[in-house]
Amino acid sequence: MKTILIAGGGYADIPMIRAAKRLGYRVITSGNRPEELGHRHSDLYEPGDFSDGEAMLAIARRHGVAAVCSCCNDFSALSCAYVAERLGLPGHDPYQTALTIHHKDRYRAFALANGVTTPRAVSFDREAAALAATLPFAFPVLVKPVDLTGGKGIGRADSPADYASAVGRAFAASRAKRVVVEEFIVGTRHGWSAFLRDGKVVFAFADNEHYHLNPYLVSAASTPAAVPATTLDALTRQAERIAGLWGLRQGIFHVQYILRGDEPVIIEICRRPPGDLYVTLVEHATGVDYPSWIVRSATGDPCPDIAPAAVRGHYVRHCVMGFKPGRIHGVQVDPTVEELIVDRMMWWRPGDAFADVHLAKAGIVFLRFPTEAAMTATTPRLQELIRVETL
Repeated sequence: MKTILIAGGGYADIPMIRAAKRLGYRVITSGNRPEELGHRHSDLYEPGDFSDGEAMLAIARRHGVAAVCSCCNDFSALSCAYVAERLGLPGHDPYQTALTIHHKDRYRAFALANGVTTPRAVSFDREAAALAATLPFAFPVLVKPVDLTGGKGIGRADSPADYASAVGRAFAASRAKRVVVEEFIVGTRHGWSAFLRDGKVVFAFADNEHYHLNPYLVSAASTPAAVPATTLDALTRQAERIAGLWGLRQGIFHVQYILRGDEPVIIEICRRPPGDLYVTLVEHATGVDYPSWIVRSATGDPCPDIAPAAVRGHYVRHCVMGFKPGRIHGVQVDPTVEELIVDRMMWWRPGDAFADVHLAKAGIVFLRFPTEAAMTATTPRLQELIRVETL
């Protein structure tokens, strides 16, 4: 039996772990946290920092793995590209390409040099230089660590005083000690998850993004996306052009963008599974086996059978979050919402600490609504309707 290393093991990685086992692989998971839920589903947990390429390389060599697959984290995607390059394994981009895709300063420079519609940005590798700089665009601006996701370390600055604080926080958060400062784009926020074959988009899924207390952490995604067909066509053209420039042949190509008028402004691109069970949302909404596609691609499988699939209803993936820190007493689900839930993964236990309500999650639920109007009206209220009670 061939062995695959999935460089992670969180709850969001469970679909890929299960898919790899269905495909006949012995699955090893890794990471610094043995209590993560995904390790319960693998064949073996090997402790190791999945952001450390050398640590993942050592595990891969020790077990003679036939393939590596990223978890839902950019650091893991970079480690897997590194391991695959060192061992000559298929299914991954060259390491330098992966760095350009997943580090915000390198991506912004690439996008601006190649006419990809993205926020104007400048990057800094020294805090003093960032503070002394005259920015080429007006406030407000966003300051971001180049190497973090999920809204970590991001700050909005509306004034010079805000800017100084945001720069300090971003540099403190960044492992690489580099930040980007970019213009603030006004518009609606969305995701677009495509699959490439031979550099062409053969499947695409579109969503609307929703936010809770943290304006930079997606707390829910709904589909179908409330965007015109021309927007999706433009994203396909951009994705295929970028794929050509980077030499991307196959695999996931996931985009976050802001729709400014009728123009999609691409904020981020990643080549690894999106987090918080997004792949399960794609499964429910379209019926495709998205996690298996991701794993097959990571193993070098040519995936000739992948084809377009339309959304078959009105679906929401909702992260259950709270309003007040404390210890969880319970989660109350409104009866009108309970009947709409088609799937859920809840991991909270009575007494669990809910320290940071901007980040902490008690679980994830998937809902199917009867109409687009019902979905649109209810989704912004889901944190109230599925309410975390803390003491």
